[in-house]
Amino acid sequence: MNDLMDRAIPDAHRGNWVDRSAPDWARPYLRLARIDRPIGWWLLVLPCWWSAALVAGYQGKSLPDISDMVLFLIGAVAMRGAGSTYNDIVDRDLDARVARTRARPIASGQIGVKAAALFCALQCLVGLLVLLSFNHFAIGLGFLSMLPVLVYPFMKRITSWPQAVLGLAFSWGALMGWATAEGALAAPALWLYGAAIAWTMGYDTIYAVQDIEDDAIAGIRSTARLFGSKTPLAVGIFYGIASFLTFGAVFSGGAGWVAYGAAAAFSVHLFYQMIKIRLEDGALALKLFQSNRNAGLILFAGLALDAAVRHVLPTLFG
Repeated sequence: MNDLMDRAIPDAHRGNWVDRSAPDWARPYLRLARIDRPIGWWLLVLPCWWSAALVAGYQGKSLPDISDMVLFLIGAVAMRGAGSTYNDIVDRDLDARVARTRARPIASGQIGVKAAALFCALQCLVGLLVLLSFNHFAIGLGFLSMLPVLVYPFMKRITSWPQAVLGLAFSWGALMGWATAEGALAAPALWLYGAAIAWTMGYDTIYAVQDIEDDAIAGIRSTARLFGSKTPLAVGIFYGIASFLTFGAVFSGGAGWVAYGAAAAFSVHLFYQMIKIRLEDGALALKLFQSNRNAGLILFAGLALDAAVRHVLPTLFG
């Protein structure tokens, strides 16, 4: 089974702490929650942090709220785990037919459906406790995020655009960061949400390149299968939209030159990914997909630094 795990889940780094240190009984549950693959919660929390940094500058603060940042991280880890558990329950039969996913804990029989459902509920409880610490508007907005989460696992069966639904779900943090600070939404948050949706569609299309052949056999639909040889062009379009909307968010939020520089660096990173895609190279697709953590951190760092610079400089020279 360990050899199968190594082959079937390539995005889990060998020698990760789950494999090294976690008790044997806990490992299947930690793998079910994707704790051994942190890229998922990174991609979930980054739009939250973007929004928190952008609204900090908008409010004239030097830093985003640190307590909110920590809560977003805890919530992202919990809800990424809950979403993955729910997805694996729904997809257990499909997962067993795809080489990359057949060793997942439910598909491989390591965890039963009832135990997985209970584990999902416990993770949702953690996410709920995080959500209830925010203002009433943010709480209501957070509950709305469950709609795309609940329908996403079924989309790959009925549409070639499941990446769009994933974008709606994974990008919700771009709204939450703003709502948590302001108790309302405004144009910059909507621009940023649109940017994050397009970004997600791009990176998840790259991710789907790994499974094109198996997905065709299993009847799983994706944008990678839809666009075929034109997938790099499609990713380029998604990323181009993401870049345009990111600049729109920066402009709408009244950010400064550091934020524009970060948006430009973010765009360059996305362009690099697009030109490197090779449909026959699944390992490269995985690396490009994972590199989006760095792309997202570049944008966050720039937005946060811009808020700090615009707050500090007037203090020093005012």
